[in-house]
Amino acid sequence: MNLVASDERVRPARLSMRDIGRLAVLACTAVAAIAGIGAVPAQTTGDTSVPADPLLAAFRRPASIPAPADNPTTADKVALGKLLFFDPRLSGSGAMSCASCHNPSLGWQDGLATGIGAHGEVLARHTPTILDIAWAEPLFWDGRADTLEEQAKGPLTAPAEMAMPADRLVATVAGIPAYRAALGRIFPGQGVTIETITRAIAAYERTIVSGEAPFDRWVAGDAAALSDSARRGFALFNGKGHCASCHSGWRLTDDGFHDIGLPGDDIGRAKVMPGLTILDHAFKTPTLRNVAERAPYMHDGSIATLEQVIDLYDHGFVRRPSLSDQIGPLGLSAAEKADLIAFLHALTSKDAPVDYPELPR
Repeated sequence: MNLVASDERVRPARLSMRDIGRLAVLACTAVAAIAGIGAVPAQTTGDTSVPADPLLAAFRRPASIPAPADNPTTADKVALGKLLFFDPRLSGSGAMSCASCHNPSLGWQDGLATGIGAHGEVLARHTPTILDIAWAEPLFWDGRADTLEEQAKGPLTAPAEMAMPADRLVATVAGIPAYRAALGRIFPGQGVTIETITRAIAAYERTIVSGEAPFDRWVAGDAAALSDSARRGFALFNGKGHCASCHSGWRLTDDGFHDIGLPGDDIGRAKVMPGLTILDHAFKTPTLRNVAERAPYMHDGSIATLEQVIDLYDHGFVRRPSLSDQIGPLGLSAAEKADLIAFLHALTSKDAPVDYPELPR
């Protein structure tokens, strides 16, 4: 697959169908019907047929990585961004890097229920993965960052996270000759600024792309790539389980915001965009890529296993006015839950280890 950077990008409106949750659900449902989701046949043992192409087309991986016109991807910029991403000197404590929370060995998360700040603060929300983040705008659980460049700036300077004031960050990076020279070369006329630092980090983060999973091979035509159970799970995912209403597309996310009935006082998207009841307790739909390796789950890290996630959707949700229209009792049998789990495991790729770079002195 050719993952060459592209300047083409679909940028979602900030107040769009994704924010008007029930309209988003209606749109997804209509697309699903056109794609023939309801026509997926029940899979039987020994049946290795692949559902019709119209259904699978929406799940095909893209051929290139998008990048914005004002921050095109270059090899030098990515290499610099990787160094900065792994450098703990960008934190107030000097002991925490972007990779401390977004650890490549832990699915680009930290494996904790909620994040830990540079000075030991326990944060309110679970650290989301940055897998396939090039396609993921808007960003954060509540969508408060419009771009990846803006997102990269947030944790660096947030007092409860990396706790590095912008002026100190610039001075620290400028004091490292290799960084000063690289930023001057890559961003001529701009040099070392908070903007050039975060643009380099964002360029590297756009290259963090999940690899080919068994599901991708099945979508591409390898009928034997999925087990019978996983294929039945795919049918449930698009049918009785209503999963694809929000977990759509090749990343298995609509990048929208929905209240799925998880208990708690965090109002999510409504804090960013107050006044819309449907956004109360609404959080960004996470990608399901490599989801089996990314426990715990949910915006607060409160669910330990995929089995418990499915139980929440099946019957464990809290009823309230903002609850998504797609959330309701599913009546899944134990066998159906097992098939869904098998499908979710088929979304995991065997990605090459990430080499930690040698940092400049």
